Amino acid sequence: MALFGKPKYTIVRVKKKEIPDGLWTKCESCGEVLFNKALDEGLKVCPKCDFHFLLTAPERIKMLIDEGTFVEYDKDMISGDPIDFKGPKTYKEKLSQDQAATGLKDAVISGEGFLSGKKIVIAVTDSRFIMGTMGSVVGEKVTRAIESATKQKLPAIIVSGTGGGARMYEGMFSLMQMAKTSAALEYHHRAGLLHVSVLTNPTMAGVMASFAGLGDVIMAEPKALIGFAGPRVIEQTIRQKLPPGFQRSEFLLQHGLIDMIVHRKELKQRIGQLIDFTG
Repeated sequence: MALFGKPKYTIVRVKKKEIPDGLWTKCESCGEVLFNKALDEGLKVCPKCDFHFLLTAPERIKMLIDEGTFVEYDKDMISGDPIDFKGPKTYKEKLSQDQAATGLKDAVISGEGFLSGKKIVIAVTDSRFIMGTMGSVVGEKVTRAIESATKQKLPAIIVSGTGGGARMYEGMFSLMQMAKTSAALEYHHRAGLLHVSVLTNPTMAGVMASFAGLGDVIMAEPKALIGFAGPRVIEQTIRQKLPPGFQRSEFLLQHGLIDMIVHRKELKQRIGQLIDFTG
């Protein structure tokens, strides 16, 4: 009687409140779901596994340069189309697309400012813009930044994070930038001035084979992929299995190819100490 005499109930399904997009990010390493605001406050380092997320060039400038002191060089320099590249997309279309997506004119920001009260010249590449590849504008802006550091007798800090090396859209013109940036660093070195090269994930190909590999002190973020050709290409070429962790920061430090691994949260302080130590 109690069971069958009860009135019928209607099941009401309440929709869960939708969570707005852009609030959370899943860690690529450990899978932890991270609140974006907390992630940004922690310089985009996973608090659980210490994975270093990619940073944009403006974010790195903000992280390293004292607030309100940065003066940008060559802000409006834009690539031409020297070989009239044609493909699924023309070079001009690709440039326009990435300029709109990133707000950058090309794949590097350069300028001068103060790092912990010390005046420096800095250049930072950005992998969002055609994979951070080095074309004529990147090479010219990096070279001009180095030359400015030499003229002012200042340390040059170059932060690299590029996966694409020389920019195929410019052919031989892009390869010439390797020699040009390296020559500028040679004059900077002869003047007895400090060049700190900071390698981030990934630093590869023509960038690593030129200015990124020529630091008086070469720092790298933890677990950054660093090299010329990628591991998969090397394995296919030599038909051998590579050692675990090959081309990661820790492997390169063990084999003497970089000088130190520096956590992102300590990077500004360590660069400042190097400037003090070298006078």
